[in-house]
Amino acid sequence: MSMSDPIADMLTRIRNANTAKHSTVDVPSSRMKMAIADILAAEGYIKGYEVLEEGVKKTVRITLKFGKDKNEKVIAGLKRISKPGLRVYASAADMPKVLGGLGTAIVSTNKGIITDKEARKLGVGGEVLAFIW
Repeated sequence: MSMSDPIADMLTRIRNANTAKHSTVDVPSSRMKMAIADILAAEGYIKGYEVLEEGVKKTVRITLKFGKDKNEKVIAGLKRISKPGLRVYASAADMPKVLGGLGTAIVSTNKGIITDKEARKLGVGGEVLAFIW
């Protein structure tokens, strides 16, 4: 059965694995999910990811990051903003700041999937996919 919102599914899997203190989480692969994982790794929310190929199916295995012990979570929250039923767009001037700049907004632009800080720097707007803090 096809999923109506694969990005929300990815974020929910990461949120659930983070709450359950798992070290890794597997997500069905797509280019958009890998771009989001790239941003999460670059911003320091996850250790990294690898693409696993099992026959025809590709899976992204995301390695989560914790503090000194597993009780200190690096990802405090994940929220899907633009949904299939209600798309949310922002211009470069109206780009949202997550927790006053402490968090990160992931934005899909014509320059690719980038953070809110990069979108402001490049002067482009786009669809606000998710907030991470």
